[in-house]
Amino acid sequence: MYRGSGGRGWQALTTNQKIAVVVVGLLVLYAIVASGSGGLLSPARLLAVATIVLVALPVHEFAHAATAVALGDDTPRRQGRFTLNPLVHIDPLGALLILVANFGWARPVEWNPRYIRIDRRLGSILVAAAGPFSNLLLAFLGILLLKSGIGLQGPLPAYFVVQFLNFFVNINVLLFVFNLIPVPPLDGSHVLFALLPGDTYRLQMQLSQYGFLILMAIIFLAPGLIRIPTGIILRALYSFV
Repeated sequence: MYRGSGGRGWQALTTNQKIAVVVVGLLVLYAIVASGSGGLLSPARLLAVATIVLVALPVHEFAHAATAVALGDDTPRRQGRFTLNPLVHIDPLGALLILVANFGWARPVEWNPRYIRIDRRLGSILVAAAGPFSNLLLAFLGILLLKSGIGLQGPLPAYFVVQFLNFFVNINVLLFVFNLIPVPPLDGSHVLFALLPGDTYRLQMQLSQYGFLILMAIIFLAPGLIRIPTGIILRALYSFV
């Protein structure tokens, strides 16, 4: 998601990277303060976050890679991203944000639309949407485990398993909503650009320049844009299963 600019130290970071470091620092401070209420750093939530980072995020990126490969582009395979190995997908900053804010990212999978065998716009939509919908599927599976009671019959206390699965489901749905925000570099922006008529290159460049700032504004000034659809989807999933 972020590209280095060469050199070392604070001065070597881009403006967006500096903003990201400051924002994450503030979120970590908030997490430390808020953990006194027993929420953010509870054992069940920590296990859920670890599962998101080691399983859900790799599944998300693998879904992008697998869709691109299935459509004819071998770029993800050649770059070693056609795998569920979390070590090749984890982005430390994105993983830390999962811990303190319930949203984050992994290293984005690169692919080349020139190599796919179908219409490029449709291919872009399918590749971009594959990641977020993998999170929705994982949330659905988590609810199935909750409703079936299978996960409650193991050696761990039932209340702990319920808490873990609830955190796992909630974070996956939040990731689904977050990634579909139509702001670069999130997956929703690729869907948006593919749906817009004509050449969208200039719009992409403009939005990419200010994408991170727009996301921060949404997160801190208009969090309802994320929380409201997340709540609606959660209620729909729990009532459907």
